[in-house]
Amino acid sequence: MRPFAGIVVLDITHVLAGPFATYQLGILGADVIKIENPEDCDQARHTGSAPELNRRNMGTNYLAQNSNKRSLALNLKSPRGREVLHRLVARADVLVENFRGEALTQLGLGAQDLRALNPKLIYCSITGFGQGGPRGNQTAYDHAIQAASGILTVTGTPEGEAVKSGAPAVDYATGMMAAFAISSALFQRERTGEGQTIDLSMLDTALLLQSSHITNFMVTGKAPKRRGNKHNYPSQNLYQTKDGQIMLAAGNNREHTRLFQALGRPELANRDYEQRAASYDEEADILAKIMLEKTAQEWEDYLQARHVPALKVRGLADALQDKQLSTRKVLHRHEQVPGLDAPLTVPMSAFTFEHDGPGIETPPPRLGEHNDEILESLGYDKAAILVLKAECIA
Repeated sequence: MRPFAGIVVLDITHVLAGPFATYQLGILGADVIKIENPEDCDQARHTGSAPELNRRNMGTNYLAQNSNKRSLALNLKSPRGREVLHRLVARADVLVENFRGEALTQLGLGAQDLRALNPKLIYCSITGFGQGGPRGNQTAYDHAIQAASGILTVTGTPEGEAVKSGAPAVDYATGMMAAFAISSALFQRERTGEGQTIDLSMLDTALLLQSSHITNFMVTGKAPKRRGNKHNYPSQNLYQTKDGQIMLAAGNNREHTRLFQALGRPELANRDYEQRAASYDEEADILAKIMLEKTAQEWEDYLQARHVPALKVRGLADALQDKQLSTRKVLHRHEQVPGLDAPLTVPMSAFTFEHDGPGIETPPPRLGEHNDEILESLGYDKAAILVLKAECIA
C-alpha cells in the first residue's frame, strides 16, 4: 500500500510547479484528477521541443509530470462546471491550485468556500508571492522569481551579466515544497481530523534556496557576488583537463589533504580552512597545471578511487547514459502512450522505498480522457454528460 493510496487530489494547476507537486503525490499512490478548461487547457500541453506533440496537446513539458493522473476537462467559469467541482470537493482530500491571487476566490472557489463544503479538505494555493501583501495579486514565472529573489545576481561570472539557472529550479523546488506541505497537512489531519489551508509562495521558496547566503548577509552585511565556477577554496573549483572539464569538490580538510597527497604534493596537505583561503592563488595555479596532465575521465577515476570528490562535466545526453541510473528508479519508460507514436521516458522520483514506494502505472492522459468515468462516478447519467459536453462545460 503506497503512502497516499485512497487519497483523492484535485489538481487545478498548470505549467510546472503545481503539476509537479501533484505528480509527486500521484506516484506515491494518490488518485490525482487533473482539471483543465476544455477550451483553454494547461499551457504546458503546448510547450516543449517537439512541435507535433505540442499541436496534439501533448507537449513534452506536460508529459514530464502528469503520469498517474486522470484528466477531467471542465470549465470552472460556468455555474454547471462549478457544480461538478463542488461534487468532487465533497469527496476529495486535497485541492491544489496555482492561479493568480484571488482568481478562484472570485469564482467562489477559494479556500473558505470549498472548505465550507468539506471541512477536512486540504486546500493548497501556490502563487508567485503568496496571498495578500503588496505583491499578492502579481503574476510570476520561474525566471521572473529568480530575478526578484536575487538568484540571478549570484549566477554567472564576475565579468558577465546576471544569468538564470539552466533548469527551472524554482518551479521544481516549489513543487517539492508543496508536496511536502501537503504531506505534512495530511499527517496533521490524521491527528486532528481537521483540514488545512496552505499558502505557498515561489518567492519564499527561492529565498529558502539561498538560506546560507541570507544568513551570511544578515550577519556580515556582505552580499554574495557572482563567482562563476570559483568556490571558497581552489580544491572546489572547475578545471580544464586534456579533453574537457573536471569539477573538484574537495570541501573539508580531510578531502583537501587526500587531494594533494593523491597529486604528489603532500606539502600542500594538512592545511586548515584559513590557510587554504590565504593560499588560494597558489593552490589554484598548481591545480590548473596538474589537471592538464590527464583527461577528465582519467582524473575522475583516479581521484574517486582515492575518496576525493571529483566529477567530469557531462552534458545531459552523457549524464543519462551513466550506468548508475540503471541501479536506480529515477526514470520510468512508458511503452505505449495514447496520442504518441513512440515510447516515452519520464523522470519519476529521486528516492526509493524498501517497499510500496514511488511507482507509475498510467501514462499522461489526453485532455478530458476520463470525463465520462469521473462524471458517472459523481452521479451524472449519460444524458446529463452529453449536455455538459454540448455546452463546452466538460
